[in-house]
Amino acid sequence: SFGQNKEIKIKANVLTLPLLITNLAVEYPITKKITLEANGIISPWKSFKNNNLQIYMANLDGRYYFDEAFKNFYIGPSIGLAFFNLQKWNYWNTDKYQKGVTFLLGATLGYQFQLNEKFGLDFYISGGNSQGNYVGYSKIDDSEIRYDNATDFNKSGEWLIYKGGVMLTYQL
Repeated sequence: SFGQNKEIKIKANVLTLPLLITNLAVEYPITKKITLEANGIISPWKSFKNNNLQIYMANLDGRYYFDEAFKNFYIGPSIGLAFFNLQKWNYWNTDKYQKGVTFLLGATLGYQFQLNEKFGLDFYISGGNSQGNYVGYSKIDDSEIRYDNATDFNKSGEWLIYKGGVMLTYQL
């Protein structure tokens, strides 16, 4: 029965590993249909194809499975926090980049299934609102110079997809 043998899944995102971006997670069942997942992403790239791509993100997702925990389709709330040193898409291939923190609030949608007794796959995507505070810099002769002329942090709010992938799962 459910209460006697609670499965715990550990996960690694197979889509980010070839880029040497670590995305690991642990999912734990709360009820027969509800789980909690702690998810972390580390992108250590100070330069990736000449673009800043340093991200440290932690998320907590609640998941409601329509069938039962760890099986088939699920949906649920997602909250997170990220620290970044990156170039927003509209600054790619320039000397401008942004450093800051963002708060994430949204939802996760996915599908999970077992490959065998221990291994499975979890296809997921999360999106919602991002509220960021950051400083904009230009890199000139290895110096950081603010390009934004602000005296404090810039504030930015967007609706976006903030994580997703294919997790290889392992049942402990």
